[in-house]
Amino acid sequence: MQIRPAQPDDAESVNELLHQLGYPQDDPATTAARLQIWHDDPTSAVYAADARGNLLGLVAIHACPFFEHPGSWGRITALVVSERARGQGIGRHLIAAAEAFAVRRGCVRMEVTSADRRQDARAFYRRLGYLDQVGSSSRFLRDLVGTGRRGERLPPRR
Repeated sequence: MQIRPAQPDDAESVNELLHQLGYPQDDPATTAARLQIWHDDPTSAVYAADARGNLLGLVAIHACPFFEHPGSWGRITALVVSERARGQGIGRHLIAAAEAFAVRRGCVRMEVTSADRRQDARAFYRRLGYLDQVGSSSRFLRDLVGTGRRGERLPPRR
């Protein structure tokens, strides 16, 4: 298995993984375009765990500069390992790739969010040294209607 940058040609496999994460995708072409955007953005990356052409997982990372102090922070926006490959260390390899990308971009902190119902994922992040911020901060969200491409609404939050 190798960890490599995801490519637009990976769109169908990426869609399968995102479906397992609970975010079904309709169109591989849309996913391919999104992968290209992330590939072209120097502050973002998507890495895939590839076992001889079979994608077993992916991680998406974005680096963002702090405003209030020096440095940047990295945010993992998606992490999924195929249901058939969990428990084999693939998630650790993907996190390591994301963290290495973040360090190369000057990040001094990493962030990842996980739904409360994903107890296995939350335990996984704690094992890797991520601190659970429940009770010390809140996350506020607001969908911006009419600001998506062609006025599309974002999919409902899960």
